[in-house]
Amino acid sequence: MRTREPFDAPADAAMETPVGQPGPAAFGSDVVAETLRALDIPYIALNPGASFRGFHDSLVNHLGNRQPQMLLCLHEEHAVAIAQGYAKVTGRAMAVAVHSNVGLFHATMAIFNAWCDRMPVLVIGATGPVDAEKRRPWIDWIHTARDQGAIVRSYVKWDDQPASPGAAREALVRGKWIAETHPAGPVYINLDAGMQEAPLDAPLPPLDLQRLAPRIDHPPGAEEVDRLAALLRGAKQPVILVGRVSRSEQGWAERIALAEATGARVLTDLKLGAGFPTDHPLSLAPPGVFPLPEARAALEQADVVLSLDWIALNGALPARPAGVVVHVSLDHILHNGWSMDHQALAPVDRLIAADPDALVSALCRALGAVPRAVAAAAVPAPGPRPAGGAGPLVVPDLAFHLRAALAGRPVSLLHLPLSWDGAFWPFRHPLDFVGSDGGGGIGGGPGISVGAALALRGSGRLPVSICGDGDFLMGVTALWTAVHYRIPLLLVVANNRSFFNDEVHQERVARMRGRPVENKWIGQRMADPEIDLAGMARAQGAEGFGPVTTREQLVEAYARAIAVVEAGGVAVVDVRVEPGYTPAMAGALTRETKAEEGKR
Repeated sequence: MRTREPFDAPADAAMETPVGQPGPAAFGSDVVAETLRALDIPYIALNPGASFRGFHDSLVNHLGNRQPQMLLCLHEEHAVAIAQGYAKVTGRAMAVAVHSNVGLFHATMAIFNAWCDRMPVLVIGATGPVDAEKRRPWIDWIHTARDQGAIVRSYVKWDDQPASPGAAREALVRGKWIAETHPAGPVYINLDAGMQEAPLDAPLPPLDLQRLAPRIDHPPGAEEVDRLAALLRGAKQPVILVGRVSRSEQGWAERIALAEATGARVLTDLKLGAGFPTDHPLSLAPPGVFPLPEARAALEQADVVLSLDWIALNGALPARPAGVVVHVSLDHILHNGWSMDHQALAPVDRLIAADPDALVSALCRALGAVPRAVAAAAVPAPGPRPAGGAGPLVVPDLAFHLRAALAGRPVSLLHLPLSWDGAFWPFRHPLDFVGSDGGGGIGGGPGISVGAALALRGSGRLPVSICGDGDFLMGVTALWTAVHYRIPLLLVVANNRSFFNDEVHQERVARMRGRPVENKWIGQRMADPEIDLAGMARAQGAEGFGPVTTREQLVEAYARAIAVVEAGGVAVVDVRVEPGYTPAMAGALTRETKAEEGKR
């Protein structure tokens, strides 16, 4: 997996500097801590637990809480989400520590998100002591599992339970190597509490990391590149589907060069980070969770479709594509019999098992396409003000005024709600948007945003997250970590006081069964009492604004919140919007409903 260097300076931990001087490694957990430093892991997010108390002590008293620095989290799900967000910007694995089986259970949703998002995360757990004679009564027994890795084995790339310091060191090296190798994903390493706390018999020999974890590239074959280049040269109506690609500026520039050299129309996906400028003349349609009608029409007419690891390719293509379909992906390596995230089989004429970035780079060379340098574009001012007048706020109002308030600044969008329309905001740089949660796990947005904001520290970009109210409520305590470690972040809540996506589903079921759609809100609406979201933000130490109910309040709240973030703080703006989806999303859901009814 191609990576980029993180921008962040070390998080402010002056209040967490340990006393005393680190000494030589004396315990098993000291070896584990030293290995993380050798692997150049800057942070380890954790919620404390006795099962890794030895490891915790080593991070503090052996390493001095530096490289990696601990990031205290209020929930294990937030810890993993922060690591996922960090990886979405850098492509690099951050470490996470979770407490035995109980902490791992808490973390499972976030691990699944990282798995579906194909993001590298190094999750470190603990158990035991494995030797039953060393267990304390009751608590050590309920925190010990025969096969703890089985809890997550179906949605991690690899797991291990090393029994000695030397084996633990090797497991960490192998785990990070596997996690970051394309296609990336989380790994889990379970440490025996007894091994952590046992004194070392003798110092371990030094590691040669470069030889133990060699870089693995996945370039396409020269013959495949030549055949594909010839196919694109002869194409009259080619379409490129930009799916899972890196945040690399080089990759971004090469995708533009490829499209311009071939005249290919390009479609991007709002489930993923920015992969192509959405206001480029060759951009086929604004990115969405589902392809828009104009994109579907172009795919039906395309004589060549080049898929760069597109998610759910079967759902984007016509049932019987008229043109040649070439799919560039390594994702089949991860497909297993437990998770169905591999999606349905798609009608593909040629599969090229290669890194999509490497394939595009090779095609540019074959076609003589010369990439241009990529500039860090600032947010452009919005177009005409959305209709609405003095009526209740809607998501287009939220987006329009936020874009107007941020115009002229380099901004990274770290999370977007389902109600977002890709036409609201142009993406002109690979860090303009870092993608969704991956697994549809509500509650991941705040933690992922904190991790991405951490990675963006020092970049000059203002980190902005837009979350639904349900997502915010399940993840709000992740903001405490951002405040505590001085990680600037602006989080806007699109607060429709409902789990609205499920209202849509209830309406769909009611229509299919001939029952009253007026009842769709029951068991969905969060009212009576109204929840003070700004107050919940203030409880974490952030600045809270709202509830905002008018356009005049929105302009003022945005200005004040942006000033907080530019001064290094965390700000949350609670925007009360009417339930509903944009026309693009609503149309996609209507088509989905008709397709579902047609299968019955």
